[in-house]
Formats: sequence, structure tokens, C-alpha cells
Amino acid sequence: MRLGVNIDHVATVREARKINEPDPVAAAVMVDLAGAYGVVCHLREDRRHIKDRDVYFLREIVNSHLNMEMAATGEMEKIAIDLKPDMVTLVPEKRQEVTTEGGLEVAGNVDQLRQTVAKLRKHRIVTSLFIEPDIKQIKAAARIQSDYVELHTGRYANCQTERARKDELEKIQAGAVAAAKLGLGVSAGHGLNYHNVQDIVKIKEIEELNIGHSIIGRAIFVGLERAVREMVELIK
Repeated sequence: MRLGVNIDHVATVREARKINEPDPVAAAVMVDLAGAYGVVCHLREDRRHIKDRDVYFLREIVNSHLNMEMAATGEMEKIAIDLKPDMVTLVPEKRQEVTTEGGLEVAGNVDQLRQTVAKLRKHRIVTSLFIEPDIKQIKAAARIQSDYVELHTGRYANCQTERARKDELEKIQAGAVAAAKLGLGVSAGHGLNYHNVQDIVKIKEIEELNIGHSIIGRAIFVGLERAVREMVELIK
């Protein structure tokens, strides 16, 4: 199983003071050196953390795999086509949210998302859709010919009881199986940490985990390289 490390929260710390450090681009170098499969960043419409300058520098220095998360808007399509990341993950966006709160509504926006996916694939950019582990959304993702789906694990991560956690885990596993049967690559992410990732790792259909906040948080205490290496070892 592969690990993509989301470096958005390095930029969040930088933007708290509106200065030039810590630099998410420097963090990406460390992530590469620590053995992660790739780097993930979210260029939001409001540019609250990652900036345009960041993504262009990241494209130059990331030697592994660059996954850019973005909303399905005309502005972002143009940036992605110019930038040519290895993968684009389409995500929902709300201006008032602290972090992404749920999966993309694919089934209700098939025509728009099909056009976005087609444009990106025309430029040889692999596409992924960040969705709930729901069969309706998974079937819609296959219908618009996305390459991957990334299953939202936030509800699993936030469960307060073992029963609820087991139920959410079963939904993720069923979603992963269904997506794989439909020919979609499968990744997962959101809210995963060093304590709850082990059961997700056991789902063989999931190829990749994208994890950010817990790794950046642990890096405060042990350093970024060690924090990444520890997660790499956990998901092997």
C-alpha cells in the first residue's frame, strides 16, 4: 500500500503569520526523502493555505508523485492543465469549512464532472474523485470514467464507539470492493492517524492512503522525516 502525504498544514502554519516559513515545498523534499509514494496538496479557491507559487514549485521539485486536490471549476482546470500534476483529485469545497467535510456529490453532477474529467484525461492527467463509500457515488464515478476514487474515511475516524467504527469500516470495505469491480483504482483518506489506520490497511482493494494532519502534527514532536517513515512502516 502506498502513502501520499498531504502538506497543506505546513502552509497553514506559514499563513498564521503571513510570512515565508515553514515552506511546504521544503516539506515536500523531506517527504520524498522519507520514502513516501508522493505529495498531496489542495489548492483551494480562497488560497487559504497552499498558494499558486507553491504548486508550481512543487511540480518542479517533487520527484515521486504529485497529487493536486481541487474543486471542479474552470479556474482550477486551467491551472491543472498548465501544471500537469501526476494526479488531480476533485473534491467538494465550502468557503466556511475548516477542512473537507464529506465526499463529492458525483451522482447529481454527472455531466459537469464528466466534462472536467475528460479535459484532464485529454492532457494525460490521472483523475480521482473524493467520494463517500456509497455505491451510488461509486457507480457514477465509473460512469464518468474517472481513473480512481478516494474513499472518505472521516466518519470512520470520528466514530466514538466500537460498534459505529465497525459499521463505518464495513462501508469502506464494501465501497472499495465495489469500486475495484467496476475497474476503478481505489485510495482512501481523511482523519486517518497512527492509531486508526491499521484496519484500513487490511482492505486489500485500497492501493493508497492520503494522510496529512496526523503526520504534520506528529512531526512537531519527532520531526517530519521520522513521522513519515513511521506511517510508511505502519501501512506496509
